[in-house]
Amino acid sequence: MVIWAALLVAIVAPIAATAFSPQLAWRDPIYIGSGFAGVIAMALLLLQPLLAGGYLPDLSVPQRRRAHRWIGTGLVAAVVLHVGGLWITSPPDVLDALLFRAPTFFSAWGVVAMWAVFGAALLALLLRRLGWRWWAWRLAHTSLAAIIVVGSVVHALLIEGTMETITKVLLCALVLAVTAKVLIDLRVWTTQTRRKTKA
Repeated sequence: MVIWAALLVAIVAPIAATAFSPQLAWRDPIYIGSGFAGVIAMALLLLQPLLAGGYLPDLSVPQRRRAHRWIGTGLVAAVVLHVGGLWITSPPDVLDALLFRAPTFFSAWGVVAMWAVFGAALLALLLRRLGWRWWAWRLAHTSLAAIIVVGSVVHALLIEGTMETITKVLLCALVLAVTAKVLIDLRVWTTQTRRKTKA
């Protein structure tokens, strides 16, 4: 219960802090929704490595895998809503970001993370059709996951936006720490399969 309570606080606190941000005043509803989608995407990034590593108690292996897939789908949706909302409010800025010619440094990190999200989701969909060895697929998928995490964290930290600073930094630190632990524990860079089977 302690782990679940801590996880709930880690996810809800940044979202709640964003809801009370003074920078939301006089903003367009679409822009606000886009911003919240970005915050939710960061929160979902914390759940994915916890599920992949088997660190959440009271969940069986099949339950963890299903949750990982559903949250991955939610992450893709959140990214689409985040970028789509920004496109509606300011198409030129989004186009510059996608073409890596935006003057803001955080944009490039966000775009790289976005394409990595789409790539990881595509690999998940094509798992059985690709015919790859399990270790090769896992290495590719987790490499993209690492790019997603690093790109998203840098993107979030460089933005002085609606996310409250302390909760944002703590969430980003947690995402980085948990992801690093999973990569080390599962030894994804080896050809050996080391999948946790404990419920």
